[in-house]
Amino acid sequence: MDHKLRQAIALEAARLMYERVETEYFTAKRKAAKRLCRGTVKPSDLPSNSEIRDQIQLFARLHEGDQRTANLKDMRLAALAMMRLLRPFKPRLIGSVMTGHIRKGSDIDIHVFTNSAGLVTDILENEGFQYDLERKAIVKFNESRVFTHIHVHDRFNYELTVYDEDKAHYVFKSSITGKAIERASIAELEEMLTRAYGDLESASQEREQAEEADAYALFRMLLLPLENVQQSAKHHPEGDVLYHLLQVFELARDARPYDEEFLLAALLHDIGKGIDAHDHVAAALSVLEGCITERTQFLIEHHMNALEYKAGTLGARMRRQLEASEYFEDLMLLRELDTQGRVPGAMVGSVDEALDYVKELVRQNEGE
Repeated sequence: MDHKLRQAIALEAARLMYERVETEYFTAKRKAAKRLCRGTVKPSDLPSNSEIRDQIQLFARLHEGDQRTANLKDMRLAALAMMRLLRPFKPRLIGSVMTGHIRKGSDIDIHVFTNSAGLVTDILENEGFQYDLERKAIVKFNESRVFTHIHVHDRFNYELTVYDEDKAHYVFKSSITGKAIERASIAELEEMLTRAYGDLESASQEREQAEEADAYALFRMLLLPLENVQQSAKHHPEGDVLYHLLQVFELARDARPYDEEFLLAALLHDIGKGIDAHDHVAAALSVLEGCITERTQFLIEHHMNALEYKAGTLGARMRRQLEASEYFEDLMLLRELDTQGRVPGAMVGSVDEALDYVKELVRQNEGE
């Protein structure tokens, strides 16, 4: 095919995509070729996706000028804020906001990794975002796959694509280059923005405060629905999971009022029951990853092992592992309080009161 004709097809396909007439590269280039060529055109003669993308950027520069640069900065900052909110789901920024190839109407594309899209939408609802949940079937190589997208409507539009947790380190390929897509974690995006713009908060203390705020919002979001999760009356005569956790927290506060890591373990140890009733420990550890300390994680991870230890049914290997841990006494205390926190009608505080107590304790301990 003549080079000028190939370039003309790329330009027309880019126009169709820039004006949002078409959204898929393949469809846009075929439609452009049909308009500009006589007869059929072999797929190999059509311009590549990257050639079309370059032309789209030309349109963007011509029509949007300096405003495009300002928008890119604002969109990247907005992406960072959303990713911090969704930190538990290992968010990765991808697409045009990541690469800089934005145009008018571009979405902020983010991958999130969780086995429950409902956990993501719960956070969005709690923060007042408007969103639509879409499940879209895609047929490729005669195989149908269903993708879950969450379209968030704000100053900028976001498209969150939900993948299973075990895909967090999967290498996704770009439909434009055929190579691994460019993507950035929260830390990588923070570093990129600091290099590019130089006016971001970069002090570690500020980042830690942001992470802490995200963590407590997550704790609250996971705790509140547990009021509706009932338990076996034989083992839990007190009733729902939340009531049990608040009882155990009150007992822990009496026993260790100064120990925020232990208090969080008491408050969160059964939090996975609202996610996976069959393996609530694994569910809790997965959703809390990165938000709790190693010690709190150990206590949550082994609180059921401690029950077997006390009953004398725990295997010898695990028994030795627990006994060798520096947190063993803490674990057995949590086990004792877990058993005690099953009293019908016991007085407890609210979720917000419990979280506020721990947050204030953290601030006091950091100030010492």
